[in-house]
Amino acid sequence: METSQHPGQDAGRAGGVRILMVDDDPGIRDVVSEFLGRHGYTVETASDARTMEQALARGPVDLIVLDIMLPGEDGLAICRRLAAQDGPAIIMLSAMGEDTDRIVGLELGADDYLPKPCNPRELLARVRAVLRRRQEPRVVEDSMGAACEFAGWRLDLVRRELRSPQSVVVNLSTGEFSLLRAFVERPQRVLTRDQLLDLARGRDSDAYDRAIDVQISRLRRKLDDGGGAELIRTIRSEGYMFTAKVVRTP
Repeated sequence: METSQHPGQDAGRAGGVRILMVDDDPGIRDVVSEFLGRHGYTVETASDARTMEQALARGPVDLIVLDIMLPGEDGLAICRRLAAQDGPAIIMLSAMGEDTDRIVGLELGADDYLPKPCNPRELLARVRAVLRRRQEPRVVEDSMGAACEFAGWRLDLVRRELRSPQSVVVNLSTGEFSLLRAFVERPQRVLTRDQLLDLARGRDSDAYDRAIDVQISRLRRKLDDGGGAELIRTIRSEGYMFTAKVVRTP
């Protein structure tokens, strides 16, 4: 099935943002793409992984609204593949709506998750929040420095790039980057789950405590260089602390 395109009449307000809606239900594709198009986004639709790849080949996509239940390659497999390639932001949709699906989606690198059927206005709010979080790390205050170094690691806040002590680039999802940035900007301080939810995912997200636990677990694995240093420490009944000393660099 060919992809269809729904540019909004006032696309300038959304800054030329391109969204790809991937769902095998043509009714949902039409409703969502028409609604987001009316709010200024350029929206294309695809019914499966093949037509999604065709759309991606036509030009860069800022965000993908991705259904889990797809014919052929399912949404979770697509999410895992795109996250490994440092691909677009992803909001996952699932008709099942189970916490397990939500946790798995976030663990694979999705930026947000909504159960189906979803209110188009809620989806719009999530789209705006995810895009805003993607853009915010690129704006770095001069007083902060453009990068942070800790325990041999280097986090470039402008390029959103994490390098290990061995100078290996470690891929981070949007959620992982936001979480690590929250930690390095507040080193050696106890941060509660609520604080981390606000700092890393935004007050307009309905992410919950378990999602933060999952993200921290993934981040810990990526920060494990075999040296045995515990960079993110669990503080019982309080939250988490980033233990390393952080140095700002140009």
